[in-house]
Amino acid sequence: MAGYVVVNDDITDEAVFAEFRERVGATVEAHGGRYLVRGGATEVADGDWTPDRLVVIEFDSVEQARAWLSSPEYLEIKDIRARSASASVIIAEGV
Repeated sequence: MAGYVVVNDDITDEAVFAEFRERVGATVEAHGGRYLVRGGATEVADGDWTPDRLVVIEFDSVEQARAWLSSPEYLEIKDIRARSASASVIIAEGV
């Protein structure tokens, strides 16, 4: 069953975040992830949630998504994101 990592980034320092953006893709790919959404335009269809920068990454399983989020490669750059954005990150089980 697929696992999805859903991220909403509120970027506070674009220059610093650019380094995270440049490096994170390789860590996703190394763990079998595929970007489905990566910061494109969003449109509120119902409700009041207005994402800042929405990212959706698909993995083959929830376990694989967890493994990526706890991998040394990701943890090495996670602090870059923390210094340049406020992020909400969830893992969702697919169908």
